[in-house]
Amino acid sequence: MTEQEYLYAILHIQGIGAVAVSRLYEYFGGFREVWKAGEKELISGGLTSKRAAIFAEARAHLSKQMPDPGALAKRGIRFVTFFDSDYPKRLAPYADKPAALFVKGSLPDDETPCAAIVGARDCTEYGRKTAGILAAELAKEGVRIVSGLALGIDGAAHKGALDADGLTYAVLGCGADVCYPRENHRLFSAMAERGGIISEFLPGEPPIPRNFPMRNRIISGLSDAVIVVEAREKSGSLITATHALEQGKEVFAVPGRATDPLSGGCNRLIKDGAAVCLGPDDVLDFFGIKFKKKLTVRKNSEKRLANNEKVLYSFLDSRPKHLEEIINGCGLGLTECTEVLLKLELQGLVYGTGNQYYCRKL
Repeated sequence: MTEQEYLYAILHIQGIGAVAVSRLYEYFGGFREVWKAGEKELISGGLTSKRAAIFAEARAHLSKQMPDPGALAKRGIRFVTFFDSDYPKRLAPYADKPAALFVKGSLPDDETPCAAIVGARDCTEYGRKTAGILAAELAKEGVRIVSGLALGIDGAAHKGALDADGLTYAVLGCGADVCYPRENHRLFSAMAERGGIISEFLPGEPPIPRNFPMRNRIISGLSDAVIVVEAREKSGSLITATHALEQGKEVFAVPGRATDPLSGGCNRLIKDGAAVCLGPDDVLDFFGIKFKKKLTVRKNSEKRLANNEKVLYSFLDSRPKHLEEIINGCGLGLTECTEVLLKLELQGLVYGTGNQYYCRKL
């Protein structure tokens, strides 16, 4: 048997996490030696006596019919171990890195910029649109988008990247063959072709609550920067941000109203030193990429704007105008007007001065 096969078998043993697997590997020098070790040796390698007993019992059961990683290919799943050449270099330095990843599709290229966009499941429509536009504009500039396929901000980010013909990657808290939530099945299917589905959990693993905080370290680990769009002060998104800070990654937060609970986490991150994200150019500046959509010449801007955007942009000038005045002056509905304003803000053409007042950004 190969080292990959022994590792695959060990991953079938309950209670042996990423850190324990790494510790055992370092102590014994190989997974073949880990597999054949006695209970006392396993305890010396770092397992508790209870886990060593579980290991020995599971090994006896699994030895009757060893799990075969070769069968994964028939299900469209790759088994990538930390000693394989295609294991992500971004994850390699961390002590709690996954011993292996199960992948449908591809993994992010090590040399291409990657940004994670995360946030609340119960996000606002503003947050959903912001995440989608940020992802789309970053994807157009070649940045890969990473998130967790959850409802709300995660799904909007994946969709934005796909709509812009970019590549996007979902890190799951279940098996790579399990679509969770089911509402995001179309995104799940599309990413297998235009990006990838990634998990450290065995295929078939259900979405157990304890898995999701664990997967967040992989979301941040695969990324060069993490962008939090909307998040409460206690949320999984802030766990991802904390992992990012511990890993030395850049953290951005989209600011919101002080009275909005969904902006509490973002505003707290900014107060604690996170970078403010007012649009895609802030993130692209970090990557050293010029934001092609940011136009400084008015005539060129107007030529490239869609009809509704052009109407609204033409109505604005350097004097801040209230949202109600803009709606009346442009003849657009409230929803349509706010959506166009958001697009223009993220393109760097319009500036919101607060209290629903907007003007051209000169």
